Amino acid sequence: MWTRSATSDYTQALVDAYNDSHENQVELTVVPFDAYQQKVASAAGAGQLPDIVSSDVVFTPDYVTKGLFRDLTAEIDALPFADDLAEGHIAVGTSTDGKKYAVPHDIDLSAVFYNKVLFEKAGLDPDSPPTDLAGWFEAAKAIDGVEGADGFYFGGNCGGCMLFTTWPSIWADGGEVLNDDGTEAELDTDTAGSVYDQYRTAWEDGLAPEAAQTETGATFGTAFTEGKIGWQILGAAGYGSFPKNDTLDVGIAPVPGIDGGESTFLGGDTLSIASTSDKAAAAWDFLSWTIGDEAQIDVVAKSGALPSRTDLADNEYSEADPNVAELSRLVSVGQTPVSAAFGSTFNDANGPWTAYVRNQVFGDASERGADNDAISAALSQ
Repeated sequence: MWTRSATSDYTQALVDAYNDSHENQVELTVVPFDAYQQKVASAAGAGQLPDIVSSDVVFTPDYVTKGLFRDLTAEIDALPFADDLAEGHIAVGTSTDGKKYAVPHDIDLSAVFYNKVLFEKAGLDPDSPPTDLAGWFEAAKAIDGVEGADGFYFGGNCGGCMLFTTWPSIWADGGEVLNDDGTEAELDTDTAGSVYDQYRTAWEDGLAPEAAQTETGATFGTAFTEGKIGWQILGAAGYGSFPKNDTLDVGIAPVPGIDGGESTFLGGDTLSIASTSDKAAAAWDFLSWTIGDEAQIDVVAKSGALPSRTDLADNEYSEADPNVAELSRLVSVGQTPVSAAFGSTFNDANGPWTAYVRNQVFGDASERGADNDAISAALSQ
């Protein structure tokens, strides 16, 4: 089995627990994050993929389209909890003809992380956070300057950060970001324009530090960790790394739209069986075990990670922490965009998506239509 280094701790815990309780054994190889896509592509071309492949959800549709994985439709549909599996992860592993090639694995999702300490110092009620995007920017305005803090933070030069954090607001308002088959962008809409106009106004009002404009993702959560930021949309996977002290006490809320609502970008990894595997039955035994009750509760939830089944969101571990309970609940409202060209279009630092978002927040917002067309051109290649 291969997994990328960014999520290897999660995968290793499941592999260790499985190997401790099964005669069938899984050998895990951790591949450096930056080399993973090239290694998978090279191995696929040579017919040398491992039996089990973990893949970032944004790359899973490309692998499905290229025929790298075994059809698991019958096995997945036969699961008693098939309808409770994270919908976004199932969607990215489903081909255009409805066949299923992947199961959910590591779950990450975006949510508003806010600093209750700064909320209280600004005269805001930390137990009653805003429920629409305008309310969050009003909170940022109240917090900005309190003991040197900034109101909010975002990754202004990080394409991946910006789609992970801003697309949920578009979805919460009923908008879309891509068409159904992922070949065209739908970001030239009033809904999308209104969301980015809120960010632009807040930036021009000085509610975020100057570092946000050049933030590439390298220091994305640093200032929030130091208790210097009122709120920031971050990934659930990092929740356990935030301390609780005199300057930081984290609260969690869903990402809202202009008119309220709630959504989240459902990221993470899926698991698939290589189409060339001659150990498919043994591989499925592992895959199905990872999403069963025992693994999801005694390994995943116990470690503080999020179950990939919505019917297990309420469990003894989430009940112990309201923030974990809220993050677990958000799996049921998450979306994952599906496009075979997603990675090449949206993860390119010099690509059309980065140009779109920088124009919308910092540059010429009237370029929205032209930038949207450039994204569509990249998606259709």
